[in-house]
Amino acid sequence: MSIQVNPFIWLDGQAREAIDFYLETLPAKLHFIQTFGEGPQQPGEAPMPETHKARIAHSVLQAGASEFYVADHLPDRPLPLGTGIQILLTVDTADEAQRLFGALGERGQVLMPLGPIHFSPAYGIVTDKFGVTFQVFTRRSR
Repeated sequence: MSIQVNPFIWLDGQAREAIDFYLETLPAKLHFIQTFGEGPQQPGEAPMPETHKARIAHSVLQAGASEFYVADHLPDRPLPLGTGIQILLTVDTADEAQRLFGALGERGQVLMPLGPIHFSPAYGIVTDKFGVTFQVFTRRSR
C-alpha cells in the first residue's frame, strides 16, 4: 500500500493571504491553486454566489521536502470547531481509501461520507475517536 500523509489547513476566507505569507516566510513554492469559481458546479447545486467564487478551493505548496495544502471552506458549509488543521491521507485505490476511512471512523464521526467527487474517485472526511480529523483522498488512475 502506498500512502502519503500531509497537513491540510482550512481557513475562513484567508487562504490566499496565508498562501502569500507562507510563500514568503517559509519560503514555500506554489505548485497548484484553484478557486471555487474555477471548479465545476456539482449537479443539482444552486449557482454559487459571486462572493464564494474567489475563495480558494485547493492549493498545494511545498516547503523543503514537504508538501502541504491550504484552502478556504465555504461560508454556508462551516467547519466544526477544531477542524482547521487536518491530515490528508492520499492513497492509490478506492479500496485502500475505504479501508482507512472505515477504520478511522470506527467510534469516530463522519463529516463527509467517502464517495466519488469531481477530483477523486473516493474522497471523504472523518474525525477519529481521538478527535483528529482526516481527509481521505484517492488519486485518479493514471
